[in-house]
Parts: sequence; C-alpha cells; structure tokens
Amino acid sequence: MPVESTQLVDDVMRQWPATIRVFLNHQMRCVGCPIACFHTVDDACREHGSDRVRFLADLQAAITKGTARAVLMEPEVVPAHWPATR
Repeated sequence: MPVESTQLVDDVMRQWPATIRVFLNHQMRCVGCPIACFHTVDDACREHGSDRVRFLADLQAAITKGTARAVLMEPEVVPAHWPATR
C-alpha cells in the first residue's frame, strides 16, 4: 500500500515504523510531536520546507524495505513434538 500525502503523519509512523527514520533524516521533528496526529504528510512537508515528491519517495522506499524485511524475518512455523508418555 503506497503512502499518500493526505495521510496523517502519526498514522504513517504507527503503520510503518520504518518511516520514523525518514522523518528524522529529513530533519522533520514530527516524531513525538503532539501535532503529528493532526498534520498530514503534505502539511509536514510544507511546515518543514521539504520537497514533498522526494519525501514521499523516501517514505515509500522505507515502507517497501521494511515490508520485505518483515517477510524475510517472519519466524518459521515449527511443529511441536510432545514427549511420549508411558
């Protein structure tokens, strides 16, 4: 699912925690900000003077990488073998 500029900043960071690093790399102080639950990604870009297109691309890259990592790191299901009873 692609991130959109109309999504709330807080929702983006909660849904895809890997995006937190993108906000920090773009020197956006949205992490922990009480306004993050009201501002959209577009609002945040405007407030911080960030290039929206580049920022959205970086967010999407982090989401894609985070999703791929989660799939690769998903634990393997191992069947349980109970000890034999006498």
